[in-house]
Amino acid sequence: MDLLHKLFYFIVAIGILVAFHELGHFWVARKVGVKVLRFSIGFGKVFWSYQKNPADTEYVLSAIPLGGYVKMVDEREGEVAPEDLPYSFNRQPVWARIAIVAAGPLFNLILAVVLFWGVLVIGETGIKPILGVVEQGTLAAQAGFQEGDEITAVNGKLTPTWVDAMENIVSSALEGEQTITVNVTHDSEPATRTLTLDEQDKIDAAAFYKRLGFKPWSPSLKPIIGRVLPDSSALAADLRKGDLIISADNTAITDWQQWVEIIKAHPDIAIHLIIERDGARMPISITPKAEKVGEKTEGKIGAGVFVPEDLMKAITVERALSPIDAIPAAFKTTYFYCTSTLKMMGRMLIGKASVENLSGPISIAQYAGQSADMGFVAFIKFLGLVSVSLGVLNLLPIPVLDGGHLLFFALEAILRKPVPEKVQLFFQQVGLTLLMLLMAIAMFVDVQRLFQ
Repeated sequence: MDLLHKLFYFIVAIGILVAFHELGHFWVARKVGVKVLRFSIGFGKVFWSYQKNPADTEYVLSAIPLGGYVKMVDEREGEVAPEDLPYSFNRQPVWARIAIVAAGPLFNLILAVVLFWGVLVIGETGIKPILGVVEQGTLAAQAGFQEGDEITAVNGKLTPTWVDAMENIVSSALEGEQTITVNVTHDSEPATRTLTLDEQDKIDAAAFYKRLGFKPWSPSLKPIIGRVLPDSSALAADLRKGDLIISADNTAITDWQQWVEIIKAHPDIAIHLIIERDGARMPISITPKAEKVGEKTEGKIGAGVFVPEDLMKAITVERALSPIDAIPAAFKTTYFYCTSTLKMMGRMLIGKASVENLSGPISIAQYAGQSADMGFVAFIKFLGLVSVSLGVLNLLPIPVLDGGHLLFFALEAILRKPVPEKVQLFFQQVGLTLLMLLMAIAMFVDVQRLFQ
């Protein structure tokens, strides 16, 4: 069930992003006078199509939802009827062909701006970036961080939520920063902490975050069930919202964290509970599911803690902007993720960042499902991030990608003649090989993560 959930939202996400990408090519092609034969979302066997009349564009949904294409009249791809020659892609001036090809990735970047604008206007609720216990030997301890520090800015950029703070710290590290300046408040007093990084910290995001040693502050909470996830051990055991955990295997449970540690220590091992429900005590047996976490196997039951409303208000923050103020903020956010993506690609290319930072289809499907579970705002933010990646990747000057075609058109404009087809074909084969290699590495990293 969980797999189908992730797969559904993965298909939804890819479908939206691909549709918008291809819409860019399609819309501009029509605007500059190129005849479009087919607009397809997906590849392979066609399971739905619509065509107003034989001379109009055919709109298609195909079986494999991992891409799409816009098929235009083009003499290089087959015979063209004499009456269609003026509307052929290959007969258009260079500027028109550049506009058509560039429109796909640019539409993805425009979509990202719109999605981030939506996130900023609707608003996000996040946990305040307040640090919990700082362990000795971590980068946090070396920089002088203390329990209770609330992070207010990273390298001058405001960080109202925990996610904002961690995202900015990790991206700063992966961009090659030697030091990261973190502004905090402690007991209402402002202070500055400086993280000093070594070369290893700039290579692998997961390893850096572990060495960083940041953990969010967590108040002591009663072991009361706040929510039960679908397809979980908690649901199978009939645990319900509001249940108070009294004991586990005859050990009295006094706070939620104690209960979490017991669950972690019992993967695929039954735990005998006494719970209190509606004032009455009753026995329940629950078997946590075993999940791989790093090098260890831990138990998970799929239940969340009940947090009193007044406490929730104290540790969370709501961030929203007016529709007008959100416009420049959305452009800034898109620019930030574009530059971060390019810097990361550059560092991986020269060996200064690990390929572990790559995400393949398995990871993207997992993120899609997780973000959908978190709510509508989290899902559209996820779509914005992937849309940025898709736009930036397609603009890279690699043959077979849109950026590769743009490179050939730029050379044609400079040389005043098209690049010979044999030369284009050779570099497209090289580009395809590089792209397939990159996809294979991303898939390998994905599979490796599943077994870690």
